[in-house]
Amino acid sequence: MKARSFTVEAAEAGARLDQFVASHASELSRARAQQLIDEGQVKVDSLPAKASLRVRAGSLVTVEIPAPRAVALVAQDLKLRPLYEDKHLLVLDKPAGISVHPGAGGAGATLVHGLLHHIADLRGIGGELRPGIVHRLDKDTSGCLVVAKSEAALTGLQAAFKARDVEKRYLAIVHGQPAESGELDTLYGRHPVERKRFSSRVESGKRAVTRWRVLARATSESVGGAGASVLEVDLLTGRTHQIRAHFSDAGHPLLADALYGGTKREGRLGLTAPLREAARAIGRQALHAWVLEFQHPITGVRVACVAPLPEELRAGFAMLGIDAAALTARAHTLRGEGDDERRAAPGAGARAIAGTDIAPRVEKKSSDRSGRRRSDGTRR
Repeated sequence: MKARSFTVEAAEAGARLDQFVASHASELSRARAQQLIDEGQVKVDSLPAKASLRVRAGSLVTVEIPAPRAVALVAQDLKLRPLYEDKHLLVLDKPAGISVHPGAGGAGATLVHGLLHHIADLRGIGGELRPGIVHRLDKDTSGCLVVAKSEAALTGLQAAFKARDVEKRYLAIVHGQPAESGELDTLYGRHPVERKRFSSRVESGKRAVTRWRVLARATSESVGGAGASVLEVDLLTGRTHQIRAHFSDAGHPLLADALYGGTKREGRLGLTAPLREAARAIGRQALHAWVLEFQHPITGVRVACVAPLPEELRAGFAMLGIDAAALTARAHTLRGEGDDERRAAPGAGARAIAGTDIAPRVEKKSSDRSGRRRSDGTRR
C-alpha cells in the first residue's frame, strides 16, 4: 500500500475530488481515481468523500494506492499462428476474443501466456507482465501483431511506431455508405461522459488521423438498414479505439460493435434482415488488422505481413452478398501489390508463413517507398 497526501491550494478550490486526485497523482487516470474514492481509499481531512465533492482550500487529501496484485504468468500452448518469424521478432495472426496482455484485475489466458510457450527466452523482455509487446489490439479485434524477441528489437520497433514509420491497414465493415475515400483528422480523447469510450468530439486531446477507401458495398435494399460498406483503413496514428470511435462519430459505426453503437443500430432491424444476421455471424466488432508493414529493426529489410480473413468475417461477407476473394483482389490491385518488381523472396534467416490472402513478403530496404505523407505533413 502506498499513501500520498496533497494540500488543496487556493487556486484549486472548487475542483471535483476525482479531478484533483488525478491531477496530483499522475500515475492515476480519472477513472482509477474514482474507483479508489468509491473503495474508500481517498480521504479528505481524514474522512471518506464522494468523487463529486468540491475540495476546499487548505484541506488535506490522502490517497492510498493498493499494491498491484501479482499475476502469475504461466506459459500456455495457445496454438499461435505465426505470419513471419526470425530470431529477432515474430508477427502473428491474433484471433479475436483474446486479450494481448494481463490487465488490472484480469483473469484467464492472454496472448502473453501463449508467447511464453512459443518463445522460450521471452520472459523479461520489456517488462514482466508485457514481455515483448510492442503494440496492442483490442481483445475482439483480430489480425497482425508484432512481438519483439530481444531488447534491441523491442527498442527499434517502439521507435518505429513512435515515428509513425509502421504501416497499419485494417479491414472494417461499417454501417451506411461513406464516401469512396476520405480522411478523418481530429483531436481525440476519452469520452467526456462514457469513460470506457473515446471520442473525436473533444475540445482538447491528441491528434488522430484515419484514412479509408471503400472496397465493397451492400445496399440498403439488399441487406436492410442503411446498408453496409467494407473499408480498407490506413491508421496513421495509433490511438485506443481510434477506428471504432472515428467511424462511430462520423455516423458509420462498425458492425457488431456494442461499445460504439453498432449493435444498437442492428437492434432496430428485423430479425431476419441480412445486415443483422451478418452482424450476428461476426459476433464482435467487424475489425481486422489486415496488413502490417515495417522496416526490420535489426536487418533493415522491409517486412510486410497480411493476416488471412477470419472465418467469422467471411461468413458476414457471405450474408451481405460480398465475395471475399473479389474483395481481396480489389485491395491487391488498389495497393499495387501486383507489381512483381516489388516482391522479393524472404531473406536469409527469415520465415514467411503461407496461407494469407495476399502473400507476406520481405523486401529490400528502400529510402522512399511511396512518397506518402505522414499525418504531420512530412514525407516518409
